[in-house]
Amino acid sequence: MRISALLLTAFLLGINSPAAAAPETRPNILVLVADDLRADALACAGNKVVQTPNIDALAKRGTMFRNGFVTTSICAVSRASIFCGQYARRHGIEDFKTGFTAAQWSNTYPARLRSAGYRTGFIGKFGVGNVMPTNAFDHWDGFPGQGRYFASNNPVHLTRRMGDSALKFLRANDSRPFCLSISFKAPHVQDENMERPFPPDPADETLYDKSRITVPKNYSREAFERLPGFAQNSEGHTRWLRRFATPEMRERNVKDYYRLITGMDREIGRIMAVLADLGAASNTVVMFTSDNGYFLGERGLTDKFLMFEESIRVPLLVLDPSAPRKARGREIDEMALNIDLAPTVFDYAGVTIPDGVQGRSLRKLVQGEKVAWRHDWFYEHHYAHGGKIPELEGVRTGEWKYVRYTSATPAVEELYDLRRDPLETRNLSNVRDHAGRLAQMRQRWAQLRNELR
Repeated sequence: MRISALLLTAFLLGINSPAAAAPETRPNILVLVADDLRADALACAGNKVVQTPNIDALAKRGTMFRNGFVTTSICAVSRASIFCGQYARRHGIEDFKTGFTAAQWSNTYPARLRSAGYRTGFIGKFGVGNVMPTNAFDHWDGFPGQGRYFASNNPVHLTRRMGDSALKFLRANDSRPFCLSISFKAPHVQDENMERPFPPDPADETLYDKSRITVPKNYSREAFERLPGFAQNSEGHTRWLRRFATPEMRERNVKDYYRLITGMDREIGRIMAVLADLGAASNTVVMFTSDNGYFLGERGLTDKFLMFEESIRVPLLVLDPSAPRKARGREIDEMALNIDLAPTVFDYAGVTIPDGVQGRSLRKLVQGEKVAWRHDWFYEHHYAHGGKIPELEGVRTGEWKYVRYTSATPAVEELYDLRRDPLETRNLSNVRDHAGRLAQMRQRWAQLRNELR
């Protein structure tokens, strides 16, 4: 049962008062979450246009997961999973109104670390439920909903304001180890802004003016027509018409999308510089990811929701200053999920991982140890937006993807060979030679959807 706003506020007023000071050897933890940042929109991920020198520096000194994914590609659900380390089918938050219960919040990483004596802070887009947990952190500078890049009474870009708030938190005179979560709005669209949906900081206005934005192979009518009819008529295509319907619109808006990313990167650089000035960089674990990927017009779509790679793939970097030198600056192939963030935070903080967490700590992988790792994982998306977004589930392995649109009757299936068809152009679910693989993946889907509740 979900508690009311009044009860949740009362609960959060008293929950998790700091315990006695813990040993100072515990690391600080900085969790950076972008909004709608796809995995290939960073220079360190191979993008030849966007400039992200500070995020690149994190990758050069830390570990970059080449296969980072979200288990549900929509902000509210994914952010809940990041906080608690659970699939949506367990935490039950599948829309924008539902928040954590008091019991659920007590097992999130901010709550657990505060109980363990960490000074906690949150800055930016909270994104889970209508009740903001303003008293659940030592420093709260969050906002509900999407927020706005430019406030009516403040000409300073939101990304820069969030950076200023982070510096204020870091410079506070407090001897406790800290856990600071920063959830940027960038590079999320400003939905109500039709003329310029990705408004950047004026400082970045001329960036990429002369850059050439290539058109992907699956930005085509043919790719759109391969979608099931209900996906063609979905919210993703409706919004595409407003943002990416012509190559000219696409180029203009992708450049602004990149400008927002570079603005976020600049603030991350400011934050890392202050950590160094304070002598805290050598004892601060930094994690950087996104709440989901983003279609930049591929297949006649924008936003996220569906199980194509553009939507579910996210950047995931972990900088551990204590990792052995030989383990730093690596790119690794293990499939890491958004549900792995919370157990990783618990692990680094020396806090017991709560029962019910379904992700796994990434710490040993980051430190270069050999770990028996997952071979597949479950995907789900059940926010239908009044029937405008298809509901679906599926399974992704290292080489195959099975998609099941559960809102269709009968269910519509897709099967892709990711090794031979990385752009997911050929649905093999009706190909006789792949009937065995289809049956195998369907069976695994049924198994995981039951096991993960």
